[in-house]
Amino acid sequence: MFMRESEGVYQFGTKRVAVRVDKDKINIRVGGGYLSIDEFLDQYTPAELEKLERKDPLKKFSEKVAVQKTIVDRGVREGSPVRSPTRSPDKSPKRA
Repeated sequence: MFMRESEGVYQFGTKRVAVRVDKDKINIRVGGGYLSIDEFLDQYTPAELEKLERKDPLKKFSEKVAVQKTIVDRGVREGSPVRSPTRSPDKSPKRA
């Protein structure tokens, strides 16, 4: 998704790009030249989507839950994907 920052400057995922329109065609500045919008999207969309997926905390949590469920299905005790498996709430140190 392109988010406009200023005239001719847009944010595409984590990339800031310069955009111009020539003869009714959208061109994106890349390196020392320009790519058509189609070429740019084909080349940069997969990498930008991967970057966004790596930053998605909900996806990471869901993956941890899936791993926990797989472990439970194999007969290992169920645990919280958030809490460390070595800590037990029953065995916390007691204060005097």
